[in-house]
Amino acid sequence: MIRRLKGSDDHFRKMFDEYHRLDDAVYRIEEEIDFATDQEIEELKMRRAKLKDYIYHLIRHAPPSCPACEGTGIARAEVSMDSRPRAVG
Repeated sequence: MIRRLKGSDDHFRKMFDEYHRLDDAVYRIEEEIDFATDQEIEELKMRRAKLKDYIYHLIRHAPPSCPACEGTGIARAEVSMDSRPRAVG
């Protein structure tokens, strides 16, 4: 799902890339490669958490990749007019 959205949805790709940029920044500060104040690191972590929640929302509300299976991987049988029971009479 993520791969499909990254390839087809510019907004999703930008949010995904921004999340990873923030995650890398937090990692670099925590590993003492880069430096930041306590307030700066907390702001980065808060932005990262909110962005992660938003990305999750985008994934949950994305249209299924396969309309016939509605994202389950199992195709639903379609009911045609010919397969309906008919009244005898």
